Amino acid sequence: MTNIVLASNNKKKIAELETLLANTTSNLVKVVSLRDIGFTDDIIEDGNSFEENSLIKASTPAKLGYIGIADDSGLAVDYLGGAPGIYSARYSGEGATDESNRVKLLHALEGVDEEDRGAKFVCVAAFVLPEGSAYTIPEEWRISEELSNKSGIPSERAMVVRGECKGIILTEEHGNGGFGYDPLFYYPEFGETFAEISAERKNLVSHRGNAMREFTEKVKTILQSNGEN
Repeated sequence: MTNIVLASNNKKKIAELETLLANTTSNLVKVVSLRDIGFTDDIIEDGNSFEENSLIKASTPAKLGYIGIADDSGLAVDYLGGAPGIYSARYSGEGATDESNRVKLLHALEGVDEEDRGAKFVCVAAFVLPEGSAYTIPEEWRISEELSNKSGIPSERAMVVRGECKGIILTEEHGNGGFGYDPLFYYPEFGETFAEISAERKNLVSHRGNAMREFTEKVKTILQSNGEN
């Protein structure tokens, strides 16, 4: 059995990934955390895009000889030129909280008309193979030459999948569920914010749900087509 290392110590994310991969790969892989492989250092996410940051995280276990998986996500607001983007979690500065980030966003959009308050949640999942791995990534799924050069990872050893969900930023919060910017993110097709719908319903359309469904299907294909026996 091969260990896949999720570049996180978040137990919920690990359980989710195990569930998504379980159908056909349960006998091939086990999902473990950074802590499980003895990695306790901080990972410096100094990339300029969701793709770069997800690759930085996923390449950490890959450098230690494991298959690495990671994701990076955030909110991109049209009126703000894509901000807060990769800085979504720390948008309001040092010591940022979900609440302080939402307050700053509301201030930044104060007086902006609804038609100009379009936004999208973005999630990018990365898969990085260690040097010498018996697995290979199909050519059409490999990272671009530009991403390969920026990350220093050979394209044949890395893949990224991007998921998006478009909505509108409201002028006030609605709902008590979710987290982050969910109370401000209105999803027109449901007529509610992400904080007003169930987690199950949100997962059907969310950026993370969209990304992870495609991502795990591709990972399954890679593991099944050229698995280590």
